[in-house]
Amino acid sequence: MTVDQSTAEQTSRALAQAREYGIDAELISFDDYASRGLDWDDVVRSLVLRRKAGEYLFALVPMGRRIAWPRLRAAAGTNKLHLPDEDEAFEATGYRRGTISPLGSTRAWPVYADILVPGRRIGIGSGVAGYGLWLDADALLSGLDAELADISDPAPA
Repeated sequence: MTVDQSTAEQTSRALAQAREYGIDAELISFDDYASRGLDWDDVVRSLVLRRKAGEYLFALVPMGRRIAWPRLRAAAGTNKLHLPDEDEAFEATGYRRGTISPLGSTRAWPVYADILVPGRRIGIGSGVAGYGLWLDADALLSGLDAELADISDPAPA
């Protein structure tokens, strides 16, 4: 896929860290998912959450599922977690909502991944709207030293 210079610059942090971890990551436009036979069920949302002032974590949760807050708090060893507003999320990661990735974040926060994430290729945020990085979940989780936990429930219909 050919991307313009602006998109390439915005995704360079995520792609550079993927390469650093030895992860083969492919930048794909959301518009190309279906034509490539990719399934939205394989997309994993990267959420940044605040533990306390100045302290954050990433939660990796498959699309179609929602965070199980009590289980995520238990896994993270905290009583409270908050979804920061857009400006705070940008300050914590260097990415805007909808593009957030633990790869290339301006700070390396702890990563908690749902138990449904490993064992397949997944799509995650790339740092730029409209594009995702497709990569091996196990390589990602290993590179990020992610903690696996049962942190999601099916989203209501």
